[in-house]
Amino acid sequence: MVEIPGAAPLELVSGVVHLDEERAVFEAMLTGWGRQQRSRLLSEDTVTARVRLLRRFTEFAGSFPWQWTPGDVEDFTVSLMTGTQRLAPSTIRGYHLTLRMFGDFLLDARYGWVAQCGERFDAIPSQVCHDFNTVAHLAEYEGRPQRRPFTYDELQYLFDFLDTRVAQVQRSGRKGAWAAMRDAQMVKTCYAYGLRRRELCNLDLPDLRPNPKMRQWDTYGAVHVRFGKAGRGKVPRRRTVLTVPEFDWVVDGMRQWVEEVRPILGRDRLEALWLTERGQRISVKSMDHRFAWIRGQAGLDSDLTLHCLRHSYVTHLIEFGYPERFVTEQVGHSYASTTAIYTSVSNDFKNKTLQAALARVYQEEEQQ
Repeated sequence: MVEIPGAAPLELVSGVVHLDEERAVFEAMLTGWGRQQRSRLLSEDTVTARVRLLRRFTEFAGSFPWQWTPGDVEDFTVSLMTGTQRLAPSTIRGYHLTLRMFGDFLLDARYGWVAQCGERFDAIPSQVCHDFNTVAHLAEYEGRPQRRPFTYDELQYLFDFLDTRVAQVQRSGRKGAWAAMRDAQMVKTCYAYGLRRRELCNLDLPDLRPNPKMRQWDTYGAVHVRFGKAGRGKVPRRRTVLTVPEFDWVVDGMRQWVEEVRPILGRDRLEALWLTERGQRISVKSMDHRFAWIRGQAGLDSDLTLHCLRHSYVTHLIEFGYPERFVTEQVGHSYASTTAIYTSVSNDFKNKTLQAALARVYQEEEQQ
């Protein structure tokens, strides 16, 4: 019989006596589950995080998987919801999902872990995560309610601050004008194309594409995203985001960055669109820090993150009258319902829509 990845016979050598048998079996379980996860093409970061959680839960419970009870899950959940580091419901639900998947793995007869535990410890593992002690997924959106799209005034203030900062650094003669212009253009590009942070930071020069319908935009008529959000066990999704006329101001900025500013570093062999002062691709973490600093200097709400610009993009395209299907394709959502979660039209848009509806209804009544 061919053993499948993660099966007990592949992880435990028969006839070997372990000094700490419980710990040895537990480590073999983790190794086997990690192997099974990787066979599903899950990323190494995902596998590592899940294994780390299992170790954390084992330490909290003070027992091994064949001794776990539903009460251990409930106590663990309470500990995650107390103190200053209280976790979000979506995070806790992810923890529950990991524990449930690990339990299903151990109980699957094809892997042989039930037999191993029964033979070695006279006890077998059981599923400890059930509907009555785990977080249910009841809401489509579970993000922080403070997170919202930028208003038009906030966007204008942010962009004005970025442009003013570039001019001030240039006038002062200090180093940093190059980096200030990069930061400004990255923030504007993030908004003008509705990009995720990883998508933004992983853009390369060849990803800038022309639009045959708008030849005057040269190679800045579209952006080809190669590192879109991937499904579990899948490669990153690709899509092409078209430049829309309402945001055509981004073309001049991109042209200036690519043709005038970026060549100053003399890194012609590097394809990365956004570079650090040392000529390396700027990382997502670094860009998060840069945006947090910019937001603080501009005096904007601390709950407004770089990802909120993507929310603003979706909201504003809807307000501009673009069809929902077009917006969904632009931002790379699999379902229109996901796009709807991002949509939060402004009060001005609502007022204008209401005024138009009132005028239409009452004009029809007067004509009758």
